[in-house]
Amino acid sequence: MTTLATHIARFTSALDAKTMPPEVVEKARACLLNAYGMGLDCHDTPYAPVARTAALALDGEVPNGATMLADGRRTTVGGACLANAALFHGRAQEDSSGAAHFGTILVPLLTAMIETRRASLSEMIPALVAGYEAGGLLEKAFAINTTPGGFRSTATYGVVAAAAATSRLLRLDAERTAAALGNAVSFTGGVLQSFVDGTDEWRYQPGLIGRNGLAAAELARAGSVSAPHALEGKAGLVRAFGRTEPDVAALAGSLGKEWFIHRVTFKPFPVCAFNQTPVMGALELRKELGAAKIESVKVRMNPYECGYAGMDAAGPFSTISGTLMSIPFCIASTLLHGIPDMKRMTTYDDPAVNGLVGRIALVADAGVPILSAIIEVETEDGRRLVRDQRMTTEDYNYDRAGVSSLVRRIGVEQGVPSQAFDMLERFVDRLPDGTIEDVLGAFRLLEPRRKAA
Repeated sequence: MTTLATHIARFTSALDAKTMPPEVVEKARACLLNAYGMGLDCHDTPYAPVARTAALALDGEVPNGATMLADGRRTTVGGACLANAALFHGRAQEDSSGAAHFGTILVPLLTAMIETRRASLSEMIPALVAGYEAGGLLEKAFAINTTPGGFRSTATYGVVAAAAATSRLLRLDAERTAAALGNAVSFTGGVLQSFVDGTDEWRYQPGLIGRNGLAAAELARAGSVSAPHALEGKAGLVRAFGRTEPDVAALAGSLGKEWFIHRVTFKPFPVCAFNQTPVMGALELRKELGAAKIESVKVRMNPYECGYAGMDAAGPFSTISGTLMSIPFCIASTLLHGIPDMKRMTTYDDPAVNGLVGRIALVADAGVPILSAIIEVETEDGRRLVRDQRMTTEDYNYDRAGVSSLVRRIGVEQGVPSQAFDMLERFVDRLPDGTIEDVLGAFRLLEPRRKAA
């Protein structure tokens, strides 16, 4: 019987931009633009400097290596993955494939490999799609089982995604790609406790995942002997992490029919993907409230989202890692102050917000679909306002023009030169032609700010 890794490998190794559906290629372009654009918008977040310091301590400076974006120094491909993934993750507005954030893993990895001439730019889109398809297949099927166990989907499925992308970029055949996927399973794992504690480990997971995916593919290319049943075996990924039985035939049959890159969504606000809709609903309620004072709030959401680590946190808060995950905080801040921005998400001592957080009840309701929320507000003058905010992935599935508008809007707030976005859009437009220098040059425009600081 053909293993799941072999099915995935045969599919991803054969991907070609000329034969993929045009809408798949276009979605890949949108994902690239969002990743790079948000990377520019994150230039002043504090996580990339930490990751850069660690990358240089681990791998050192490499004269002809990969660039640490918005910094200018060069290091190994793995070091650039660590530094640049932390940069792209700085606002928590990376793309989402269900509960996983594959773009912040894949784009830094592929960029570094292409810059160092280890692969051709013409392979970037097929490699990116390979990562989204391999990771997205597993995330959609098994995150419902692995997340309640405390495993973060970005880490649990991201190494497989990174190995698939790297293998396709390197033009490994199906046999060696399957070996890379087997290696990746052995290098996977990452828990959600940092969201509960409001700490920063999750910011650095994607870079380490990219490094591990790269190692998985390079080991396979060098001839590693890897477990063929790494995904579905009795001690494989699905049973070990998900405690469930995989249907290999059904999973394999969905490849190329259900394109998982179409599940990728984008975030309008710097909060958790599951908090985007509650914020939307709270913004509408804020219009209805006017000057009325809030007595209490009840929020109904799907149990999967309510149970995600950190979502029910009620404070006290001291980090944005805590506030951006907390449903009560995001709703309280939005109801009182409007659209949440980085300043609001890092204001931890607002007595009005903290007081309202304590009067917000979170109710897990299986009747509410994922990406939806029902918010009920009781006012001090006896009114009851209800907002039933029903949304799906399509509401956040922006086209390239929508992504451009989003990253440029934030860029204005962050003081990013419009020329930088122009360079990124030129790069994305011209693929598979053009040069990676457009990307490097866009981030280079921000380097004087780092050096001045």
